[in-house]
Amino acid sequence: MAVPLHTTGKASFDDIYDRPDPRDYYARMSDLDYRIPELAKPVFQQQIRELRASARVATPTVLDLGCSYGVNAALLRFDTTMRELAEHYRTAAGDRATLIARDRATLGTRTGLTDVRFLGMDASAPALAYAQESGLLHDTVHADLESGEPTDEQREVLATADLIISTGCVGYVTEKTLARVATAHPRRRPWMAHFVLRMFDFAPIAAELAALGYRTEQAPGLFQQRRFASATEQTQVLNTLSAKGIDTTDRETDGWLYAGLYLSRPLPKHHADTEDQH
Repeated sequence: MAVPLHTTGKASFDDIYDRPDPRDYYARMSDLDYRIPELAKPVFQQQIRELRASARVATPTVLDLGCSYGVNAALLRFDTTMRELAEHYRTAAGDRATLIARDRATLGTRTGLTDVRFLGMDASAPALAYAQESGLLHDTVHADLESGEPTDEQREVLATADLIISTGCVGYVTEKTLARVATAHPRRRPWMAHFVLRMFDFAPIAAELAALGYRTEQAPGLFQQRRFASATEQTQVLNTLSAKGIDTTDRETDGWLYAGLYLSRPLPKHHADTEDQH
C-alpha cells in the first residue's frame, strides 16, 4: 500500500495514531527502524541530571511534545530500547484493558527514572488516553496550540514543566506552539531539548525563544530518525534539503531521515525561583 505524504513531504502516519492501543504504532515504527527516541534517551537523561543539579528541583517535570503513546516516557521509565518496546507490544495479547494492566505491572518492576513526572501533549486523543491510563504519563494536554491559546486548565498543567522535549513534532508545530508552552508559567521558563529533522528550519523558533529570554545552541552531530517509508518520500525530502543547500551525501541519500539537536535554556534572569517550581 502506498504511504500517503504529509504536506511537509514526509510520510503521514496519521492512521496509526488514532488506534486505541499502540500495537499498530510500534509495528509500523519497527518496520522503519524508528530509532530517534532511543538515541535521544541519553540526551534527555543528561538534561534531567543537569536540571536537577542546577535548579535544585527534587522531582523534575518533563513535557513531551508530540508524545503519541508515551514513547519517550516508556523508554526512560522502563529503561528499555525501541526494539524491546516493539517486542513488548508485538507479543501483547488481549484487549486494550489487558495491555494497560500489563504496562502498569511492568512500570512497577522497572528501575528507570522513578523521580520524574512525565507530561504529554499531542493532537491524538486515543494515544494520550492510552499513555495516561497505562501510567506512562502522569498528566496530558490534548491541544493544538498552533491554532490558539491553551485553556486555563491546560495552561495550569503546562506551567508545571521544567523541561520540554520532542523527537519529531517540530515542523508540524512551529514557534507558535513553543512560545505558548514556554510562557505557560508567568514567571519562569522551562528548559528545552528538541530533535528536529534537517528539512525543517529551527531559526524562527530560536528567534522567538530569544525574544522570551532563551539562548539556543545546536549540539554537534546528527541523529538518525528512521528509514524512509518510500522512494517517493526520500525524493521529496532530498529535493527539500537540496533547495536549502544542505549536503545529503552519506546521510539522507543512504535512506535515512536525519535530525539535529537544539538545546534552549533561559538566560539567568529568566531562571526559575525555587519557590516557584511547583
